[in-house]
Amino acid sequence: MQTQLAPPYQGSPDGQTAQDILRKCVHCGFCTATCPTYQLLGDELDGPRGRIYLIKQVLEGATPTERTQQHLDRCLSCRNCETTCPSGVEYGKLLEIGRKAVAAQVPRSSPQRALRWLLKEGLTSRAFAPAMRLGQAVRPLLPAALRAKVPQRVAPGLWPQRQHARRVLLPEGCVQPAMLPHINHASARVLDAAGLQVLRLSSGGCCGALRLHLDDHSGALAHMRANIDAWWPHVRPDSAQPVEAIVSNASGCGVMLKDYGHQLRHDPAYAAKAARVSELTRDLSELLPDLLPALQRKLALADGARSPAVPRPKLAYHPPCTLQHGQQLRGGVEQGLRALGFEVDTARTEAHLCCGSAGTYSVLQAGLSSQLRERKLGHLGELGAAQIVSANIGCITHLQSGTQTPVRHWIEVLDEALTAAAEAEAPNSATA
Repeated sequence: MQTQLAPPYQGSPDGQTAQDILRKCVHCGFCTATCPTYQLLGDELDGPRGRIYLIKQVLEGATPTERTQQHLDRCLSCRNCETTCPSGVEYGKLLEIGRKAVAAQVPRSSPQRALRWLLKEGLTSRAFAPAMRLGQAVRPLLPAALRAKVPQRVAPGLWPQRQHARRVLLPEGCVQPAMLPHINHASARVLDAAGLQVLRLSSGGCCGALRLHLDDHSGALAHMRANIDAWWPHVRPDSAQPVEAIVSNASGCGVMLKDYGHQLRHDPAYAAKAARVSELTRDLSELLPDLLPALQRKLALADGARSPAVPRPKLAYHPPCTLQHGQQLRGGVEQGLRALGFEVDTARTEAHLCCGSAGTYSVLQAGLSSQLRERKLGHLGELGAAQIVSANIGCITHLQSGTQTPVRHWIEVLDEALTAAAEAEAPNSATA
């Protein structure tokens, strides 16, 4: 696709990046076939190819309108189109540039600005945790729409205290410790069982994705720098005992952490550090192949004649877009769980499509988000599984708001199996 950038973008970092991306696009339209919003709305401008044209026009000097902004806002940033694209168009990076350019020229209404401010400031604030606890305490009294956003509180259990030679860093995120703290605790226990110590830092916070997707680029970069500062003593190559990985158990955060090197590439003080963080970041599922032997040994007793079998419910797995498209990681969770004795399947239809969560999308585009959730739950329901599992807190809470079937992180199910195996072993150890 030929481009002629307008003077404000010529020679700029965003302009150069956008031009390189645009020139890869060959207008084939394969992307529309896998775009959730195009499938729902049937509008070319609500598909990747149409949005690429809109962004190209803006970067070439056309004046964007509220309709331009609306079409870009409706994108889920699921990046399914990147998986489909035969030309390697990095649509996600182009969309980020386009949204920034449009936001600079099209002022939002007062209600939109207020809602976006509340989301980016409230969800990343230290006040979020006490607010969530209050909401959970009065959850039965909340209106149905709000109650669906407030998960029931579950005791997270103990954080392991054993020391191991192998150490990893687990960023706990901004909303996960308050909404679903048991995910982090279960992750730490499973890694401990496999011989890895999880470092838990009080500093650090939001990965930056939330602000980035709400057009607050400077705020997003500030979050990234703050995290790098907090983690650097443990990840720098010359550290006395550097961690071997930064492990993310929320794929939405993981895809952002892996992009730190790109986001801060022009920052002389942080470019090298950001690249180091991206290099070390691993989704939790990426560790599974290395951990399998130790975990299989831990679970083996439950399959023997000396103890009852550890319950392993049939699982329906929803792979988050940020994992299968953003990080291009597919099949790892399913293969790992099957190797550990679980029966797990993905939806037979549209397993590649977004569930509609997409960070704050379920709040800002509630109608489209709900349609995608019901569509996804329908396909998952066909599997007849006892539980639905996923790998991202956004997907988990969004899907749970539309079904009575338990929706959990896959690491929680594995943690329960390990706990049951340990409890089954204890009586045998006592009588040996």
